[in-house]
Amino acid sequence: MNYKIVNGSISYGAKTILEEINFEIKEKEKIAIVGRNGCGKSSLLKAMLHEEMLEPGIGEEKFGVYKQGKIQIGYLDQIQFKDTTCTLLEEMQKIYQPIIDLEKEIIKLEQLLKQDSNEKNIKNYTSALEKYELIGGYTYQKEYETALHYFGFSKEDLKKKISEFSGGQMTKIAFVKLLLSKPDILLLDEPTNHLDISTVEWLEDYLKNYSKALVIVSHDRMFLDKIVNKVYEIEYACMTEYTGNYSAFEKQKRENYEKQSKDYEYQQREIKRLRAIADRFRYKPTKAKMALSKLKKIEQMVIIEEPNPYDLKTFHTNFHLKRESGKLVLSVRNLKIGYDRVLASVSFDLYKGQKIAIIGANGKGKSTLLKTLTGKIPKLDGEFEFGYQVDSQYFDQQMDSLDENKTVLEEFCDEFPNLTITQTRSALASFLFFKEDMDKKIKMLSGGEKVRLELCKILKKGPNLLLLDEPTNHMDIVGKESLERILKNYPGSLLIVSHDRYFVNKIADALLIFEKEGVYYFQGSYSEYLEKKNMEVKEVVIKKEKNEVKSNSYLENKEKNRIRTKIKKIESEIDQKEEKIKVLEKEMLQDDICREYIKLNELQQEINQLSEEIKQKMNEWEALNHLLDT
Repeated sequence: MNYKIVNGSISYGAKTILEEINFEIKEKEKIAIVGRNGCGKSSLLKAMLHEEMLEPGIGEEKFGVYKQGKIQIGYLDQIQFKDTTCTLLEEMQKIYQPIIDLEKEIIKLEQLLKQDSNEKNIKNYTSALEKYELIGGYTYQKEYETALHYFGFSKEDLKKKISEFSGGQMTKIAFVKLLLSKPDILLLDEPTNHLDISTVEWLEDYLKNYSKALVIVSHDRMFLDKIVNKVYEIEYACMTEYTGNYSAFEKQKRENYEKQSKDYEYQQREIKRLRAIADRFRYKPTKAKMALSKLKKIEQMVIIEEPNPYDLKTFHTNFHLKRESGKLVLSVRNLKIGYDRVLASVSFDLYKGQKIAIIGANGKGKSTLLKTLTGKIPKLDGEFEFGYQVDSQYFDQQMDSLDENKTVLEEFCDEFPNLTITQTRSALASFLFFKEDMDKKIKMLSGGEKVRLELCKILKKGPNLLLLDEPTNHMDIVGKESLERILKNYPGSLLIVSHDRYFVNKIADALLIFEKEGVYYFQGSYSEYLEKKNMEVKEVVIKKEKNEVKSNSYLENKEKNRIRTKIKKIESEIDQKEEKIKVLEKEMLQDDICREYIKLNELQQEINQLSEEIKQKMNEWEALNHLLDT
């Protein structure tokens, strides 16, 4: 399998999004497409499905899309539910229809074998079983049950009709169907958005072992690092290929930039030097030839272009806390959170300057905790109390506080009526809202732009406590790195919900972990938490292995004792048979028996039978003794 786009471009109206696309996918490759928001990553994925979007690019090569073999491309938007009265189980089974059809065929072949086990029927049955194993017949049920479990579906949900699920759940079902359908090229656009950490980890393992080609658009750096082996970066409307994972790409890009910068600077200095010599001596008759040779040397150079600077345009802020808080910022004791039922019971303390990340599975109460602490929903039981002079600000991932019908400037001015227009424009510009952006209606903003506006408003108020619910959703990698820097340098306290493990590891010095068994506090970074977790898993495995060794040792001794008992029994049986032979031989020597041929023959046959039985018992005795010695 091979797929290639040569010198393509993508435009929307008069605007060119990508002007030179050179992109190749080989069999089993795991490819990441990275770049700033709006650079054309998602457009490229869509163009692979709708080739009419592609046009000739600005390069010299002839434009074309080349495919080797019959290629099936899978994308989430393609997944539709034609019949929503089907159950979830029936919808999953549609993916495995060839396996299910083969199961029915195997049952028919089994019936044929019972009627007539001729060579042809045996061969057909064996061939069907081999094919069944090859296409995953023994594992497909476990495969879809595991995937559904990690995406939050229970076994009871399998009986529910598709129409009974929410829109968000239907999107998850469609995503599971896409993954399990295993197309030749699997296209994934931000697959980790809104997934909890355990689901992301399962998805990582699934995609690492995916047997076909994979193209991912993602801003999750840890996710990309664990899966991909090639990266295409889109920058300045062009694509550049790098070999390796995301970390390798970053290193290569930095090294390439530094090398090209040095080569460019060296060449410019050399050109300047040669031109200076030429200018100095070109009008001196004795030196004119030498001057011309210097100019000729410049003409013969392969000119090195000045490298484009990194596209690192991003937001920033200078903190001015309204006031300092006391040492204890927040105390939470046996706080019961939830809506119609208790989702979790939480206890912890947050101290001045501390940064706690809240992690765990979806639906366990992470966002509910922040909403309870901010008074958005009432507590069910327990206590919480903010400390002395605590000024908190809350970032809601839904960003419901923004008025969709206002412009960016109106939204900010209404929040800060006492600021001058210069101060307002300066604050907005630091979050990348410039003159033309300020007149945009909020309903016209992208998800990333709304996040920037909300953060700009929150941080301008100078709070000493930030309660942030998934602030990195909709952010590109440069944006995430900027927020990381801001929060690392933030002098106040932080309580943040996030599923971005890389982000959490960068900023958090403690974790509040929501699990099925309850909520517990961990003092340390995410890396330290993982290390501890892995150590606990290893200890469990070691303990299990020790128990297995003990169990095996016990079973082994038990088995040897059983063999010894059987050996003794056989020895006794042999002795009995040998005694019987002696009795029969004495009987044959008696005078009255010696003359009776028929009786002698019967006795001899009985002796022969006993001798044969002794021989068989001796073979069994030797075999058992051999087992005992091994």
